[in-house]
Amino acid sequence: MVKICFKMISVLAIGTGTTLLLAWYYLSKNKKQKPPKKWHKVGELSGLYIFPVKSFSFIQENSLECTQLGLKSGWLRDRTLMVIDHDKKFLTLRQHPKMVHIKPSVTDTTLTLAAPGMTSISIDLSNVGKIFNTLIYGQQVPASDCGNEVAKWLSNYLLQEESGLRLVYYPLDEPYRDISSSLKVFPLLKNEHAGAYGDESSYSLLNESSLAHLNTRLDEPITADQLRMNFIVKGAEPHDEDNWDWIKIGDVTFRNIRPCTRCAVTTVDPKTATKHPNFEPVKTLRKYRSPDDPDVRKFVKGSPVMGIHLGLMGTNGFVKINDPVYVGINGD
Repeated sequence: MVKICFKMISVLAIGTGTTLLLAWYYLSKNKKQKPPKKWHKVGELSGLYIFPVKSFSFIQENSLECTQLGLKSGWLRDRTLMVIDHDKKFLTLRQHPKMVHIKPSVTDTTLTLAAPGMTSISIDLSNVGKIFNTLIYGQQVPASDCGNEVAKWLSNYLLQEESGLRLVYYPLDEPYRDISSSLKVFPLLKNEHAGAYGDESSYSLLNESSLAHLNTRLDEPITADQLRMNFIVKGAEPHDEDNWDWIKIGDVTFRNIRPCTRCAVTTVDPKTATKHPNFEPVKTLRKYRSPDDPDVRKFVKGSPVMGIHLGLMGTNGFVKINDPVYVGINGD
């Protein structure tokens, strides 16, 4: 096994109509790059979620550090672990809904996984395997294998087999993926916003009232954790976040870099670990939260949007529950 230290590794070779995203798209094209001098309070941070393992259950915290890679607290980092198959391709709730019932915890350098009917298992994140490349949406990204014991544990739980799955760990401090193909549609999205193993970016934000508005349209209301966002904000009007540009949570500054597309992952009920038979809430979201711009709609392949992705602007900092949330005032 190879000892891994973050610092010693370098990079390897309301809207209820359909115009919401069109407005966001045009407003984002020529925004100034300097943060505004004046801010307006729009709410407070009511939820803070970190997902150490892609598609597994969450950990809810009162305070976390914001870094270029994403949320962290020591060795607890957002979406820096994921499951891969024998072909080194990543797997998620799309293929294995039972992943949502695997509960992670991190103490010092130790990751512990627990799941129904399974004896919990622990691994030392500072002592994982050598670095190799795995695949996310066809792109190579660095990974370190977490060992045979946890691989067998995951295979037993998810496949009822002795092998077939591996757990890998992101060994870098900074994003690695090239997401420049998104720039024509989302010009504020940069490679430094890619995060580790997340689908689209290192941060995401949801407005409580947007979720409440969605729930008025659903036969079975959902909870915020089903949408798997990092920041939950209270106090704003439904879907106000669509139009936010510069955002400050406490003293940490972010920028709205693209809307958050909603996919099959959000159809998995975290209580039952099963997909909704009618593909909810995506089916309902498509009725009133679809992109209007044809280029955007083509890029997201018809997926509806809810919530926003953020890019960290400037230095690291800490956020905590009940922090004020501000939006920059245009023209300053």
